[in-house]
This record gives sequence, structure tokens and C-alpha cells, in this order.
Amino acid sequence: MAAKKKARRKYSKGASKKVAEAMHERKRGKLRSGGSGKKVTSKKQAIAIGLSEARRAGKKVPKKKSGASGSSSSGAKKKSSGAKKKSSGAKKKSSTRSKSTRSKKKSSS
Repeated sequence: MAAKKKARRKYSKGASKKVAEAMHERKRGKLRSGGSGKKVTSKKQAIAIGLSEARRAGKKVPKKKSGASGSSSSGAKKKSSGAKKKSSGAKKKSSTRSKSTRSKKKSSS
């Protein structure tokens, strides 16, 4: 029988503490995102912020997966059986006026 390998920690205790702090701040409504400064309400986002802080502090955290931008830790998601959503032909109207409309307004005034 083959001997079992001893499991090693993927994340350091310090990294776990950073994530726990971020989760606690999120629960209290104090956690803010870095770029926009908006309040974080998502658990996943709070974990990501905690891991990011741990990386910056030099704690032991596995590298980010380069191909998966929003992957879950449980593994690969099931793909649909090939039916893709068809986009409608109508374009969404822009909330701002086009350049040609602006120039016409100026010249008519």
C-alpha cells in the first residue's frame, strides 16, 4: 500500500487572518473596494480583497489562475449543450448625443 503524503497548507495562517478580517469588515459594512470605493456586499469579493491584501503583504497564497477571471473554487462549471443566446438586431441607443448632432446644434444657434 502506498504511503499517504502529508497535506500541506495552501494558504498561510496570515493569509487566512487577512481573509477573516475582510469578511468581518464586510459583515459590519465597513469594507470598500479599492478602485471605486463602493461598499462591498459580496462574500466572494470580500475573499478576493482579503487574498489580494495577503499577497501584497507577502503571505503564502497560491498564484491567481491566469485564464479564469471569475472561477469558483469548486472546479470547472458545466457548459451548456451548445445553445447560444442570439443577440437581437436592435442596437441600444446611446445616452449621449453623437458628434454630428452636437455640431448641428451649435451651427443653428
